[in-house]
Parts: sequence; structure tokens; C-alpha cells
Amino acid sequence: MKSPWKILMATPLFFLLTLHTLASPAYDHQRGTRRSNGQVCIEKLFLKTTCYLVVGIFGPDIIKLLRADVNADVVCHTLEFCKQDPGQPLCHLYPLPKETWKLTLEKARQIVKKSPTLAYSRSGSDICSLPFLAKICQRIKSAIQNSLPFKDVDSDKYSVFPTLRGSHWRGRDCNDSNKMAYPGRRPDNWDTHQDSNCNGIWGVDPKDGIPYEKKFCEGSQPRGIILLGDSAGAHFHIPPDWITASQMSLKSFFNLPTALTNELDWPQLSGATGFLDSTSGVKENSIYLRLRKRNHCNHRDYQNISRNGASSQSLERFIESLSRNQLLDQPAIVIYAMIGNDVCKRKIDPVPDMTTPEKLYSKVMQTLQYLDSHLPNGSHVILYGLPDGTFLWDNLHSRYHPLGQLNKDVTYAHFYSFLNCLQVSPCHSWMSSNKTLRTLTSERAEQLSNTLKNIATSQKFTNFNLFYVDFDFQEIMEEWQRSGGQPWQLIEPVDGFHPSEVALQLLADRFWKKVQLQWPQVLGKENPFNPQIEQVFGDQGGH
Repeated sequence: MKSPWKILMATPLFFLLTLHTLASPAYDHQRGTRRSNGQVCIEKLFLKTTCYLVVGIFGPDIIKLLRADVNADVVCHTLEFCKQDPGQPLCHLYPLPKETWKLTLEKARQIVKKSPTLAYSRSGSDICSLPFLAKICQRIKSAIQNSLPFKDVDSDKYSVFPTLRGSHWRGRDCNDSNKMAYPGRRPDNWDTHQDSNCNGIWGVDPKDGIPYEKKFCEGSQPRGIILLGDSAGAHFHIPPDWITASQMSLKSFFNLPTALTNELDWPQLSGATGFLDSTSGVKENSIYLRLRKRNHCNHRDYQNISRNGASSQSLERFIESLSRNQLLDQPAIVIYAMIGNDVCKRKIDPVPDMTTPEKLYSKVMQTLQYLDSHLPNGSHVILYGLPDGTFLWDNLHSRYHPLGQLNKDVTYAHFYSFLNCLQVSPCHSWMSSNKTLRTLTSERAEQLSNTLKNIATSQKFTNFNLFYVDFDFQEIMEEWQRSGGQPWQLIEPVDGFHPSEVALQLLADRFWKKVQLQWPQVLGKENPFNPQIEQVFGDQGGH
């Protein structure tokens, strides 16, 4: 499998970007905010360099092949981005050519036989092999692997830089030269002279000499929201108009720089920590925005500690990126939501690799013990169960995938089969025509959910209360249908797997209502001084 940086070199065959991104454990629009010059510079550098290299190296050959009326499968194999290993089946997305595959491929190779492109694709080189990009590539890779901000001058795990694990993922730092100023901390001397917790509330009321932080926030029970999740929690999303010819325009790729530097995740629009208004048209907002609306003293106190491909078994590799100091910081609501990768595997026979209830119990207890040693007293941890993913096949298999909408030649059943053939499916276990396998996967998911439920009801911890909630996607789907929606709209159209933005917002709404009804202490008080905070400091938005 190619590295993420090599993938970018294959951008002209865009579905390869989708395919290999989904296959990579590391890869498991910003509105209303100002981007730093550094971010703009880096984005332009990477995209411009990549664009020129892609067009210069691959463009001529791709054009030649497309003029010869061959499809993307043939182009992919001709340029050796796709290969058929000996003894393995031929994996193809589009209908096979009328001529034999061998003859078609030979003809295509004759068209580009003198091209330097093949030499490049065989060399193993990628964009990060360029000397002037090698160092910055290494820094970016390190930021992604460690789930920590690329730019963090004071090393407090918060950043003024939006992407590359910056403020799209956790509250924006209000002073990146002061390690003791960051979102979520208890105010230093009631923030008389500076904003130490980045909630925008500081200074002294000239009328009575009382610090605003003390006047407006004392006793209001401020708290943050922290998500420990996977690609669903990070809101993995590939816009359909990137790969759908009939929808493509110059505006389609406006958000490409942001998406690429966020690992194709959109945490700023996620159900747990999103701070931008939803683009889906659904009125519901994220859990963070609801907490902020409830108490403006919670401003900027969010962390999305999610990673594409993460599971209960891999969380220990990046949980240390969580930022909470038991002595200095406010309590937090931590949502543990590893909802897929413990049962979602890519192998032809995925069942043996699924997490067992015993392994889940061991790793979750390890995670909870870590949280108990890092969270301030008065925090809350909520374990999310796993969904029944059979709704994927049931609601999508006969529909046309965006790659097949133009010629009506690729359904989701074809797309799933193609990914499974290559053994790069994000979830062969559920994205399969094999009903028995889908059923077995749902049974294991239910076992794991029961394990989480048992932990929540039987275990006690010093610094937080523990709760469990079901991932009731079926109820979300029924509610959506009652409002006139269609089930397929709740699933990401390009990958055919992740919850869509609509689904994430509906899940956040259901989560909020359940917690508000059953465990209102988790959410804290509604701050009566919210209007005064807005009057003095204005509406600072969620970010």
C-alpha cells in the first residue's frame, strides 16, 4: 500500500485517493475564521507542488489512454498503480472491456510504453522525497501520528493553527507563547489581567471592581467535552462533487487544502466537537455547541481525540495527546466512541481478527484507569456502544455510487466488492454481500456493546462517574424517515460507510436529550449570566 504522500501523486485517478485513504490506518471549510499566513503558505506549497508534479508526470499519459477509450481500471493497471498479484483475482470497479483483459491491457501499454511515467511509478518515490519538502513532511507525519498540533509554540497541546491537528480538533489557543494559557483550565486569579482559559472572559468590571470571570462563571460548573473516537467521531468525509463529473466545478475543490491537512476529516463539523453550523440543513448542533450555549464559560473547551482506523486496541497509542490537568483544569465530559474498527476488518475472513469481549474489557479498563489518573474530579465518562451495521448493505447495495452515476454502471454492491477484492475495505465485515458475515459481525458488535454496558454498571472510579449509551442508529433512521428523509442520506456517499453529517447531528441531538433526561448532572448548570457575557464580550462564536 502506498503512503498518504504517494497517494497525492495519484490524484488524477481520484478514486485511488479514496481507496488508499480508506486503507491506511493513519488515514484509518472553514467559515468565519481567519487562517494564518503559515497555513496558507503550507497549503499552497503542497498543493501547487503536487498539482504541477501530477500534471507534469501523469497528465499526458492519462489523456492518451482516455482518448483510446479505456476506463479507469485499465488506466490504473497500465500506469501500475493497480496490480494483480499472481494467483489473485482481477479486481475491477467498472465493467470489463469487450476484448479480453490481457489484450486490452497490452494495447494500453503500447500507448505509453516510451513514457517516463512507468519509471516513476516503479521507483517508489513520493512527494516527500523532494529535498525541500522532506523536513516539513516529517513534521506533518509526526503531528498526525501523535495526534498533536503541527504548530504549537508553547507545547501546551493547543494551537492557533486550524488544521494539522490544530484548532479544528481542539479549542484555539489564545496565547501560544504562554504554556499556562489554554482552553479548559481554571482561571488564574480570576483572569483579572489576561485570559488564561481562552474563554474570552477576562478583566475587571469598572463599575464594581469584580473580575468578569468571577462574576459570570463562579459556581456555573464549567466543563469541557472530549471525544475519544475513530473516523466517525472525526467526521471522515470525501465530498461527492470531488469525484462526480456532473457536479464538478472550480468551486468543488475550494476546501481541498483544509480537508487534506485534516486527514480528510472534518472535526469542525463533527457531532461531538463541531463548532461551525451544520452545512446539512439540520437544525441540531454539536454537543460542544450545546454545552457552550448552556454556559458561555465553556467557550473553546473541546478536544477531538479521534483517529481514522482507531479501535479499543489502538487508543493507547495516542490517548496521551489528551490535555487535562487534575489540579489546574476544569472537569470534562469524555465520550468514548470506538464504534466500528473492533469488528470492521479488511481481510477475506475478517472474523478471527475481530476484537473479543475479553480483549475489549482489558483495553477499556486500561483506558478508564488512564482517565482516572488525568481527569479532574467531578468529570464524567460515557461509553458509546457499537451500531448494527447491517443498515449499510440493506440501504445502499442497489443504489448507484457517485463513481457510477454518470453511466449507471457502478452500484454500491460493485464498489463494496471492489474494495473487498483489494482487501482495503474499511469494513469488509458489514460491506459485503455475504449475509452470514454481516450477521456474525452484528452479533459480535452486540457482544462488545454488552461488555461496555457491564463495565459502566459494575465499575467505579475516583474522579469521574461512568455511564453507557446505545448507538441507536435504527431509531435515528426511523426518526429521519418520519421527517421525510431517506435512510441512504445518513451514510457518507463516497465511502458508503461512515455516518453522514446529517446522521452525526441527529445522533448528537439524541445523545443530548438522553443525558439531559437521565443524567442532567453531566451537563452542568445553565448559566444565567450568558446574556451579560454576550453584552460585554460579544458573541464570539463557537471557535
